[in-house]
Amino acid sequence: ADGALMEKTIYMEKLAISLKLPIIKLVDGSSGGGSVTTIKTMGYSYIPPMPSFGFVVEQLNLGIPNLGAVLGPAIGLGAARVVACHFSVMAADVGALFNAGPKVVAGATFEEGLSFLDLGGPSMHCTNGTIDNLAANEKECFAQLRTVLSYLPNSGASLPPTLPSTDPATRLCPDLRTIIPRRKARMYDPRKIITSVADVDSWFEIGALWGTTAIVGLARLCGRPVGIISLNCEVNAGALDAAGSQKITRHLKFCDIFNIPILQFVDVPGYAIGTNAERTATMRHGVALATTYYSTTTPVFSVVTRRVYGVAGGIMLDCRDPRMRVAWPSGEWASLPLDGGIEVGHAAELKASENPKERYKELEDEYTRLMNPVRTANAFGVEEIIDPAVTRQIVAEWLKHVYEEILPSRLLDRANGKIHPTFY
Repeated sequence: ADGALMEKTIYMEKLAISLKLPIIKLVDGSSGGGSVTTIKTMGYSYIPPMPSFGFVVEQLNLGIPNLGAVLGPAIGLGAARVVACHFSVMAADVGALFNAGPKVVAGATFEEGLSFLDLGGPSMHCTNGTIDNLAANEKECFAQLRTVLSYLPNSGASLPPTLPSTDPATRLCPDLRTIIPRRKARMYDPRKIITSVADVDSWFEIGALWGTTAIVGLARLCGRPVGIISLNCEVNAGALDAAGSQKITRHLKFCDIFNIPILQFVDVPGYAIGTNAERTATMRHGVALATTYYSTTTPVFSVVTRRVYGVAGGIMLDCRDPRMRVAWPSGEWASLPLDGGIEVGHAAELKASENPKERYKELEDEYTRLMNPVRTANAFGVEEIIDPAVTRQIVAEWLKHVYEEILPSRLLDRANGKIHPTFY
């Protein structure tokens, strides 16, 4: 890890900024340009310099794509280079990442006999959000890097690339009419909604192994890149936890920095609750998510597929003015779900009732009638209720307008300093 590595690295970081071109970081080793033996060579010790990291931060916030792959043991500064990327992937067969290797760890923490995989393999870092994606090997890593690059502009000063598409905007998705179960307690696969609406074979998921209460990634509609955000009702009933909030926060910043509009499918019962949710600082990360929704400016279109409750639902659907959102007939919304909400709101009445169960059922039926989504639409509490089968058509029309009319103006605002997207 000695030689002219640092000088070469700094040159490449500067070159990426100057030419406004993506930079790919393939890491195997420390990649720091120094080691203990350097002290002997130089004849003195030194405070560790970080001359290149300022350029990295500049690239990230300029929207110059930084993509990294862990293709071996990534240690110290080498590990930091990958983690500081917009997107990162690890090769399952050879990749590992850690602050210090097993021998240093054994001397400092007395954890002996650790292998690279034990200390920082895929099961560690692809499930905690340190690394975005897992690949089987180097070849698959390169394939994922190419795929992500295909959605991104060369820099935040440009529009994302539009590709030719043979998938018509008018294609109907009739399966979506029945994907939401009639029984509220039953769940469904949200990814089927995403793949139905997006262009065929265009869905690329980011961070599938961590923050699993949320689903994020990239797709295309009529060839135009779009960021996808969805809640995952198959995990914790879709309640947004700390990790899920962090995952969506990161993806919002990712799309904002690259001028990528966002399509989100909303089915959220609120933030996660209980002792584990409190212990993991769910509200802290939930508020960070809220500030990101309200501080980013990339266009957002929301499709309410089922539940919208609490603060989590409110921030997801009220983060743009004017709002761009539609709802399916399966939509249901309120400050609190009926389960639990009736007991809280009518505690005294239920306690005084001669037949609490019967009175509860009467209240439940009354609230269910009042919560019919058509009543909300009649009061303009939701902009439009649509046939789920035409979701693709409606979103495609919106996205076409955004690319033709909104994003060019956004680029000018960015160039003139009216908006300042940041990734870190």
